[in-house]
Amino acid sequence: MKMAAILPGQDNDGDYNTLGAQAIQKIKADKGIEATYAASVAVPDAGTQMEQFIGSGYNIIWAHGAQFNTAIGLNTTQQGLAAKYPNVTFIAETDAPVPGQRSNVWIIDRNFAIGYYAIGAAAALASKTGKIAYIGGLQLPFSNAEANAAIIAARSINPNIQIYRFWSGDFNDPQKANIQAQSIINQGVDVIMSSTNLGVYGILQAVNNTNVLVTTKYTDKTSYAPNNYITSYRYDFSVALEYVYDQVKSGVTSGYYVIPFGTGCYIDLPLKNVSSAANAQVSSIIDKLKSGAITVSFNATDPGPGP
Repeated sequence: MKMAAILPGQDNDGDYNTLGAQAIQKIKADKGIEATYAASVAVPDAGTQMEQFIGSGYNIIWAHGAQFNTAIGLNTTQQGLAAKYPNVTFIAETDAPVPGQRSNVWIIDRNFAIGYYAIGAAAALASKTGKIAYIGGLQLPFSNAEANAAIIAARSINPNIQIYRFWSGDFNDPQKANIQAQSIINQGVDVIMSSTNLGVYGILQAVNNTNVLVTTKYTDKTSYAPNNYITSYRYDFSVALEYVYDQVKSGVTSGYYVIPFGTGCYIDLPLKNVSSAANAQVSSIIDKLKSGAITVSFNATDPGPGP
């Protein structure tokens, strides 16, 4: 068995793509298989790159990013590489089940919404102005679900809190995110929940030397704004990748795996730059999310701009 992955961005971005590269490297070390990846793969080139891997004998292909799913063709109504190469197992990422999923496609559900419930609670507890904001890159179903989860949690803490929702228009453009962040800081927002990739560095630049706090996603970015940083919704994609690999090795070439909250995805604790009481309350909420005492639905309804 040989595994290859395609990544949408640079493998040294310290974010989503770095995590993809690390997951491939970990499975190579842990499972003792040949594994590799191609970074900075544009969507129009995804099919060609995956076919090059297949031609070199790779029989498990992981597309790290939902933007590549059309090239794969996840269900039986779609024509893509999964239909063309029935003996190759494809691993795709989505945020909800796919009806008619093909027999050689595994789906990893990234489980974004549950983490943003905890993030929303942390933001509400940290805010002194009663104004918080969510900044995403593009308004997609998963980002709507994140914002909706954060809204529910924040209002459970403070029913009167004002929650602004913005999308900068690009996950990887720090300048656009910086402009958006500066604009909402001028409106009195004192906690920003980021759901961007490279764009987050523009947000971190905007909050530096202010009293505005920030949460991030995927990796720990404390060092970029140590006095403003609360926490990150962290990810370890190797948890999902190794599970799927073991299933494929045993002959199960199709399935649906939700990244488990608490291991594959988790909130960094303790929270920084907040009170001990806020830390304790968010820790309790996280425990309830893990146990199922609090459940979070995937609500992709447009949450509107707020507040």
